[in-house]
Amino acid sequence: MRPVPVLVSVLSAAALAMTSGAGPATAAASGPRVHVITAKSGLTIYKPDLVPAGSRAHVFGLTSKAFGTSTAVLVTGLLPNREYGAHAHTKPCGATGDLAGPHYQNVQDPVQPSVDPAYANPQNEIWLDLTTDATGRGAAVSKVDWTFADRRANSIVIHETHTHTDPGHAGTAGARLACVTVGF
Repeated sequence: MRPVPVLVSVLSAAALAMTSGAGPATAAASGPRVHVITAKSGLTIYKPDLVPAGSRAHVFGLTSKAFGTSTAVLVTGLLPNREYGAHAHTKPCGATGDLAGPHYQNVQDPVQPSVDPAYANPQNEIWLDLTTDATGRGAAVSKVDWTFADRRANSIVIHETHTHTDPGHAGTAGARLACVTVGF
């Protein structure tokens, strides 16, 4: 399966739904309010043995109060046939992976770091776990029912493994390997 057609299909369907007049977002005379999220960048790489130099990430997203937030990531240049985790984080990328802050949570866990599945889950966070193909390309899509308000995510961090869901480990995905700053 080629990741680009999957991303185009998902985001095209989301954009069509948000602008077709099929939902409550069109009730206002000015039409639906849709925020488009895009980022195309070489990655800030923290672990070059798992994310080789020259790897890139493309992030696309649409958000609307009527339809929630759809986010897609396409990566190239990563190791072939490998699982990676990826999540939206609270801060922009920095010199180390820790500077991107914790995962963005719509409803914040009062206990940090958050490993409670009631908060660390794909309905409350943007999870973009992916598996690369034989050429090191991979793609993932997240759809949540909420939009950003006063707080916003500011990056996508690629992690060492797919995201765990078990209590005490929920939301964890190993080391922070690379990061792309995104204007959510």
